[in-house]
Amino acid sequence: MATFRRYALAGGLALGAALAAAPAPAQNAPQNGILVIYGNQKCPTDSQGREIVVCQRRDADEQFRIPKELREFQVTPENESWAARVQPVLDAGATGVGSCSTVGPGGASGCFAQQARAAKKERKAREEAQSDIP
Repeated sequence: MATFRRYALAGGLALGAALAAAPAPAQNAPQNGILVIYGNQKCPTDSQGREIVVCQRRDADEQFRIPKELREFQVTPENESWAARVQPVLDAGATGVGSCSTVGPGGASGCFAQQARAAKKERKAREEAQSDIP
C-alpha cells in the first residue's frame, strides 16, 4: 500500500510539473488580432506554415509585468478612491493653522497650500501632455 502511494504521489508531481511548465491557453490567445510574444518566442503558424499571425514582440523582462497600456493611469473623478473622495467631508468645519478657512489664526496658509498643490498637479499634467506630442 505504501508503494502505491509513493508511485501515485510521484506521478501526480510529474503531471503537475508538466502542466505548470505549459503556458495557459489564454496567454497565447490573440487579442484584437495581435499576439504578444516575449523574448525569443516564435510566432505560431499552422503545421504547414501557411497561417499568418500578427505578433508583437516585447522584451522578455516585460513578460510578467502589467502591460504598458495599463500602467499609464490617470485618476479622474470616476475612478478616484473613496478615501480621496471623503477627505473634503472630513476637513469640513476645520479651523486653525493649515485649514483653508477664514476663521482662526493661519487659516489662509491652508488655502495657499491647497492652491499650490493643485497648480503643481496641473503643471505636471500639462508637461506630460506636451512630452507625448511627437
